[in-house]
Amino acid sequence: MGPPNALFSAAAFIGFILVTSALPWHLQAWNVGTCCYMIWVGLACLNQFVNSVIWNGNALNISPLWCDISSRFIVGVAVAIPASSLCISRRLYKISSLQAVSSTRVERRRDMIVDLSIAVGLPILQMILQITVEGHRFDIWQDIGCMPLTYNVTLAYPIVFLWPLVIGLISMCYSIPSIIAFRKRHSDFIQYLASSSSSSMTANRYLRLMVLSSTESLLTVPLSIYVIVVNATLQPVQPWISWEETHFDYWRVGQFPRVLWAGTFVEGSLESGRWMVVVCALVGWAFFGTGEEAKKWYGNAGSRVLNVLRRKGNVVGCVDMTSTS
Repeated sequence: MGPPNALFSAAAFIGFILVTSALPWHLQAWNVGTCCYMIWVGLACLNQFVNSVIWNGNALNISPLWCDISSRFIVGVAVAIPASSLCISRRLYKISSLQAVSSTRVERRRDMIVDLSIAVGLPILQMILQITVEGHRFDIWQDIGCMPLTYNVTLAYPIVFLWPLVIGLISMCYSIPSIIAFRKRHSDFIQYLASSSSSSMTANRYLRLMVLSSTESLLTVPLSIYVIVVNATLQPVQPWISWEETHFDYWRVGQFPRVLWAGTFVEGSLESGRWMVVVCALVGWAFFGTGEEAKKWYGNAGSRVLNVLRRKGNVVGCVDMTSTS
């Protein structure tokens, strides 16, 4: 028996608030990888929160349009999170090799286009390609909500299941040399960051991002291998015959009350899948939202809010005095 659904709803909403709380500062610093990570994870938490609320205690098809959007988004998130981490790893590798950080507008624009192509383009491409092996419109699981259904055919492995693994391995190819270079040339590296024109990157922030990207890669690779092995062994892999065969009775919607799958392997898979985005949100906030830069931004934002409240209080007080007189 999994944890209460209300507990997940609260955790998902808190995760959404936490991971997006540091987003404004990173937007100002033009950190594409970190911004994409926070946006994707934040929206993933919000998506799962809405699903857990709407389908709490039921598996009714009460919002088909939302399920079309939600299930398609879940497909993209599976690639978007490791892809965003890959962008972070690429930037850290460039810095660790003591290459000049992009300083001109043209260089920054070029790097931004590359990062957006990875962190946004790849997930969108994944959403499109998954339709090729999508068995039917979507499934609805009680308490969980809308979920996509990938038909377990041979074609699903190269165009759906392998993407997170490949991205995670590429990210590791950037992260490992970055760690080695940092250990070998620690003093040169600190001096390089201090003299670099990239004022948004400090040694402390670099270390936090390096740990985050490395941790994400180390989690993505074994989890992706586990998903591939489970899909390949739990049920027979069917040959992909044609579009028509795969999409036979495509508009069907599967509806599964919890009593049918509670206590089974399916429950563990569904629960771990949705809790994973909450974990990613908490990890992201721990690295992005607790640094000195974020604390300064929180302090400045809090001061602005207090000033607005004081001004409104003064205005209300003046109005009350005028009405009294």
